[in-house]
Amino acid sequence: MDLKRIPADGLAGLKENFKSDAISGFLVFLLAMPLSLGIAKASGFPPAMGLVTAIIGGMLVSFIAGSRLTVKGPAAGLIVIVAGAVQEFGKGDPVLGWQLALGTVVVAGICQIIFGVFKLGSLGDFFPVSAVHGMLAAIGIIIFAKQIFVLLGVDPALVKGMAPLALLAHIPMGIMNMKPMVAIIGVSSLIILFGLPQIKNAIIRKIPSPLVVLALAIPLGIYLGLEKGSLVSIGNFIENIGYNVNFGGFNEPMVFVKYVIMFALVGSVESLLTVKAIDPLDPYKRKSNYNKDLIAVGIGNVVAGALGGLPMISEVARSSANVNNGAKTRWANFFHGVFLLVAVLTITPLIEMIPNAALAAMLIAVGYRLASPSEFIKTYKIGSEQLLIFIITIVITLAEDLLLGVGAGILTKIIIEVYIYYIKPSGSLFKGKAEVIKMDEKRYTIKIYNAAVFLNYIALKKYFVTIPADAHINVDFSQTKLVDHTFMEQMHALEADYHNTGGHLHLIGMEHLVANSNHPLASRRALASNEIIKPKELILTKRQKAVSEFAISEGLDVDLAPKFTLLRMSLSAFGITRKAIDATNLLVGVKDKYQFMFTDIFVQEANFLTKPQFKMTVMLLTVNQHDIPEFALEAEGMFHDLKVIGGNKDIDFKAYPKFSKKYFLTGEHEDKIRAFFNPALIALLEQVQGYVIESKNNSLLVYKNTEIQSTTDMKETIAFVDKFINAIH
Repeated sequence: MDLKRIPADGLAGLKENFKSDAISGFLVFLLAMPLSLGIAKASGFPPAMGLVTAIIGGMLVSFIAGSRLTVKGPAAGLIVIVAGAVQEFGKGDPVLGWQLALGTVVVAGICQIIFGVFKLGSLGDFFPVSAVHGMLAAIGIIIFAKQIFVLLGVDPALVKGMAPLALLAHIPMGIMNMKPMVAIIGVSSLIILFGLPQIKNAIIRKIPSPLVVLALAIPLGIYLGLEKGSLVSIGNFIENIGYNVNFGGFNEPMVFVKYVIMFALVGSVESLLTVKAIDPLDPYKRKSNYNKDLIAVGIGNVVAGALGGLPMISEVARSSANVNNGAKTRWANFFHGVFLLVAVLTITPLIEMIPNAALAAMLIAVGYRLASPSEFIKTYKIGSEQLLIFIITIVITLAEDLLLGVGAGILTKIIIEVYIYYIKPSGSLFKGKAEVIKMDEKRYTIKIYNAAVFLNYIALKKYFVTIPADAHINVDFSQTKLVDHTFMEQMHALEADYHNTGGHLHLIGMEHLVANSNHPLASRRALASNEIIKPKELILTKRQKAVSEFAISEGLDVDLAPKFTLLRMSLSAFGITRKAIDATNLLVGVKDKYQFMFTDIFVQEANFLTKPQFKMTVMLLTVNQHDIPEFALEAEGMFHDLKVIGGNKDIDFKAYPKFSKKYFLTGEHEDKIRAFFNPALIALLEQVQGYVIESKNNSLLVYKNTEIQSTTDMKETIAFVDKFINAIH
């Protein structure tokens, strides 16, 4: 893929990328429709109102958004707030609660517009990472607590008005009172959602699991004779939408203001975090305008709220799926909205056959992803103090509400930084102090003083804005007493930004700081004058022992420490749409004709409803004295026909039908690719199975399935690569 040829925007972009964007929009629509219905129902809104928001997010907001590939719509992360507003305003009347909640959505949308106008798009940079993750985990737990009873078909009256902790305590009661026919569909849907991503077959794993759930749940619901109350209810879509908003919530100012703040702040932070997460996945490395995107989301919320819809954000699952499906411009988001509108106008009777239990299963899957055990483990590995912030945020949110939970997390973070790290409460925590030293036109040093923490990151960020995007920057922490985890996360993101624009950013002068853990992004602090840190005994995992032994036997260099910069520098140029978060267990080797490295990478999958996070082993090699064209090669499957329709040409070799049938080969410069794939190379590839190969900048990325490779697999991969290199030479 030629990253310099940026897709056109506007009508020119529609003409240029119609096929690829329409296909991506259709595939995202398949994911968005059941989720939008389920989120609306779980929020206490009429199910059709979830579709209203998604349609507005696609057909209106896509044209004014500051990001090109993010998809706007209702999000599971706001279910807790919306449901709370409906319950608190309605006092038992769900219709009144819905209409009064809409008033807060509209006002919150106006606030978001103001945030964007006053350039508060950096709002997401302020909140501590662990508090944000704790907030999302608490939302996941609450979603599970509410939806498990829907999945089991329990009479809503039995759990009406219960707080999250009470709901969790009453799960055994729910099991005793379940409706077996409903529970069969719900449990079967859960098995599909969690089981399908575990199947190793590459073709099966690419099938959207929500689509499989609907394909099973609808006919199963008909066969079991589910009553109408257990199915989705849309009604007359056209008659249901209209001016439904009620501003009577102003009569309860404390409640009204609370929900406006939560909708505006939480919705804005979630949107901004999504945009920041999707930008690195954009194969063209385009940078979004955060303030413009915030204004667009605010306008969308004003319109959606006025028409009765849920609040919208830039939604991570649909946005990452959009990238993964080959979207190139904002038209993909538009098409997803068009397909939703067409569906609700033409196949409403079919939509109303969807069992509520199936939608509940999808939401439980989302809730589990937000609060999975791996999130707790990952946070603990960053530092025990981060786990404390994470857990306090969760507990207070479950016991009280979201606003208090996030506030408690932020307060805990401040207490830790002020007292445990011996930093006196002075301006250094709130007012960032730094100095920019210009070495020449391309080289700069930013020297940071006192503390570099979440409280002063926005103030310190202004120093980076003044430096050209293609510059080489050293960030010097030699005069810093404290660098917290949130600041390290932001530096990691800035490293990626500078790398994508041809620059470099390096962190230096941290030798006097002690990290709270061996995680690369752990908090770091200066020792007190009388403090001595004893070195921790290194305990190797089974995987690390195996890798170390393999390195010794093969004469390879090994580094078991987690890596971030190395991973980004070497892998981000490739077309894989999964987001590699970190890398460990690095093995480096040198051969006559190439140099290579193996590493285990921790990956964020693009489709949030499938296997969201996993580890896989990749091999990266640089070939000596050989010109390699850019290409991607993988086993051909059922979904490659859609890629071809979307404009990704499969380069076939008529003289080698076995090879052409076995592999999907694509790339920009077909003549060079045909010359590269000589008869010897084609003969080799016809004999092997399962390898995915991508090339970029004379380097090759080779991996076999999205799994951790055993040392035996690594040895086989090296043997295959030896033959590969000999074949191309």
